[in-house]
Amino acid sequence: MKPKRLVTIAMLVAMYVVLSLFGTIRLGSMNISVASLPIIVGGALFGPIDGLLIGLLGSFMEQMLTYGITVTTPLWMIPATVRGLMVGAFAKHHGFEMSFKQTQFITILSALVVTAINTVVMYLDAKIYGYYTFAGVFGTVVPRIISGVITAFILGALLPYIVKPLRNYLAK
Repeated sequence: MKPKRLVTIAMLVAMYVVLSLFGTIRLGSMNISVASLPIIVGGALFGPIDGLLIGLLGSFMEQMLTYGITVTTPLWMIPATVRGLMVGAFAKHHGFEMSFKQTQFITILSALVVTAINTVVMYLDAKIYGYYTFAGVFGTVVPRIISGVITAFILGALLPYIVKPLRNYLAK
């Protein structure tokens, strides 16, 4: 792996951690966040393995800093990991050149999948730790879907303006 690529991946992991800690508005069980931007950028720039690693390492560090290591830490790492894998696989499949529609499609689809996974993880976490209520886990699904889609649309629109300069920088 080239040093520039390795450093870029490390910076994206660090950006994810900072954005997840400080770039997130928490409203009960609903989060409005731009933390997924580095994962999306990494996946679109480098492919599925790097997108997966950015999501995996970033979410692990965010979990460690926020909650420490718990029984459910691996579960909470799954959504970010899946997002990086999905965006990266889609970008690779399209030769890393995605149209606006393709970018919107994969960012929105990954947001919907991540929302579904987060809901399952919330359910399991609540059952394991004994705080489960139907309203607490499933009561905010619709607002979380709407929030996720709107955020994904915005991040998808920004993606080309971030990936293209990074790609040019890495090619030097």
